[in-house]
Amino acid sequence: MIPVRQTRRPEGLSKQERLSGKADIGRLLKDGRFGHEGVLKFCWLLRTDADSGNRIMVSVSKRFFKRAVKRNLLKRRLREAYRRSKGMLDVPGFCDLMFVYNSKEIADYQEIKQAVENILNYISEKAAQKEVVAQ
Repeated sequence: MIPVRQTRRPEGLSKQERLSGKADIGRLLKDGRFGHEGVLKFCWLLRTDADSGNRIMVSVSKRFFKRAVKRNLLKRRLREAYRRSKGMLDVPGFCDLMFVYNSKEIADYQEIKQAVENILNYISEKAAQKEVVAQ
């Protein structure tokens, strides 16, 4: 008897969860709200359009890390921290979100995950306050 291979669903971020396109990124940077938490800067913007889901963008500056290997490591850690914590983001409609790594030191995964969770909680609280004011 031939064993049946079970295929796992990929755990990465889907195409719809990634923020891309010059117009969308420009709108985020122009109209979005900025903040910082630990080793991260972030920018977020609430959307009410019919697009599917929240979208993120991750950036690590070449100014701090010349080697692509280190930049890619930090980007992977950021995306994974968001992927595991994205359920904490509770906003009316959808949210575009950009994370910018802002430190010369390479932070471990736990530190990055804690910063991402704090950011998602902050955005959820601000969105809830905005919703109460809008009603």
